[in-house]
Amino acid sequence: MAANAEPNCDLATAGRMARVEQTTVRETVQRLWDREVLPSLSGLVEIPALSQAFDPDWAANGHLDAAVRHVQNWIAGRGLPGATLDVVRLDGRSPVLLVDVPATPGAEDRGTVLLYGHLDKQPPVGGWAEGLGPWTPVVRDGRLYGRGSADDGYAGYAATAALEAVHAAGGAHARSVILLETGEESGSPDLPRYLEHLSERLGRVSFVVCLDSGGNDYERLWLTTSLRGMTQVHVTVRVLQAAAHSGLASGVVPSSFRVLRQLLDRIEDAETGEIKLAELNVDIPSNRRDEAAATVAVAPGAISGSFPLMPGMRPVSDDELELLLNQSWRPTLSVIGAEGFPEPANAGNVLRDHTTLALSFRLPPTADAAAALNAVEKALTTDVPYGAVVELSGMEAANGWNAPDPSPWLASALERVSDEVFGAPWRSVGLGGSIPFMGLLGEKYPEAQFLVTGALGPDSNAHVPDEWLHLAQAKRLTEAVAHMLDAHARG
Repeated sequence: MAANAEPNCDLATAGRMARVEQTTVRETVQRLWDREVLPSLSGLVEIPALSQAFDPDWAANGHLDAAVRHVQNWIAGRGLPGATLDVVRLDGRSPVLLVDVPATPGAEDRGTVLLYGHLDKQPPVGGWAEGLGPWTPVVRDGRLYGRGSADDGYAGYAATAALEAVHAAGGAHARSVILLETGEESGSPDLPRYLEHLSERLGRVSFVVCLDSGGNDYERLWLTTSLRGMTQVHVTVRVLQAAAHSGLASGVVPSSFRVLRQLLDRIEDAETGEIKLAELNVDIPSNRRDEAAATVAVAPGAISGSFPLMPGMRPVSDDELELLLNQSWRPTLSVIGAEGFPEPANAGNVLRDHTTLALSFRLPPTADAAAALNAVEKALTTDVPYGAVVELSGMEAANGWNAPDPSPWLASALERVSDEVFGAPWRSVGLGGSIPFMGLLGEKYPEAQFLVTGALGPDSNAHVPDEWLHLAQAKRLTEAVAHMLDAHARG
């Protein structure tokens, strides 16, 4: 049955007569967050569960396992009717926590709702404000500070609380599976294998709820309708077998950095930042352009004003719409790491033998990431200036995601939740980040409906110092998810 197919007649009739009771949903969500979720989520913040890319010894250190146990124990104590919990482990891969909650009576034929989040975290990085720290949960002014609070530790708690609220209010939900992975911040390298392994167990996924996203303010429900893909490569240029005195070698041997600059000029226009390779560009769909314009209208300045620019510094454009399209539907190159350079204080007059740069490309949602990586590889290795040696490593590619149009039940539920829960119209936005899980699910379950949202705002500081979760927004999202689960069950 497709995601928008009619459910059985009895449940459809019940849905027209009475939806899940709103006051009970709200009171249940508020109580759970204040008394149950916040204390346990604070405990999760304390666990330095670095994603595998940032902790090569993750298995031995055990922090990812500790995060899984922490959340598993909390959910197990919630008493969801018929729920089963399982930590799934494949050899050499970081674990997945699976929570399987049976459908309420009458909603058994509505397929599986997959509620997604992740428990791994970005590195702590330095520079946290006084009194704050990555592994020190602090509640201040309605915010929970700490690494992983907003990205994305709260998601499993919100999903569980939403299901509890549905039951407390006498609502309905289809079979619901909460899947919490531990590799998202590393690009979800193990997720394709887990999805294959769990395919029969998950069954027909008809609705996907992802809480690993956000929007441009904390006043409304924001839907993410597209996510950029990404490709990464580490490129090394070698010009000497050993470093040489710069006074003797310069002018004879080209700098490895200059060779790299020439190679990058094949890919990126340094003046504008535009990517020159056709494989990394797409035509932006008209509906996404219209969506971006509506987003700019409702939240003016949200893009240009969301980053701590240096005094006198300005964004790449004065046009807010162009900035949003750049961020969501155009390819970009960021140099995110370098090797082969001494610290400036220790730098001698040496022509270095090599330079390594880590290149990160964000790709339009509908670009072919594998084709993009092949084009980048060709540009970096063909007809290299002066015959310098180029070595590539660390190559990764992940496709983006473009949401299907909402079915009638979802469109109706969005309007109702916006009015009753948020008191403001919902808006949609394409995000520049990547959630590989969404692209994988979009390919595997083409008939599924998607609710990709989250509590992150433009100043929530994901991945950087002072990460924080907007607690009121997280509560509203939990309430909204409860209503969406009920609406899906009733069709």
